[in-house]
Amino acid sequence: MECHIEINKARCTCTYEPCPRKGKCCECIAYHLRMDELPGCVFPPEAERTYDRSKRYFAQIYGK
Repeated sequence: MECHIEINKARCTCTYEPCPRKGKCCECIAYHLRMDELPGCVFPPEAERTYDRSKRYFAQIYGK
C-alpha cells in the first residue's frame, strides 16, 4: 500500500510540529498505541492542543 504523505499532511490535525511521523499515519498510530495513547487526530482541536493523548482523556471528553 502506498503512503500519500503530502495528502496526509494536508489533512493532519496534529499541532505538534517537530513530529517525525507527520503524514505517516500508520507510523503515528503504531507509535501512540505502543505508548498506550491515541493519535491527536481523534481529539477535537482544543483537546488536541493539550498534547494529552491518553485514553483516559479521550474517554473524559467523549464520555460526557
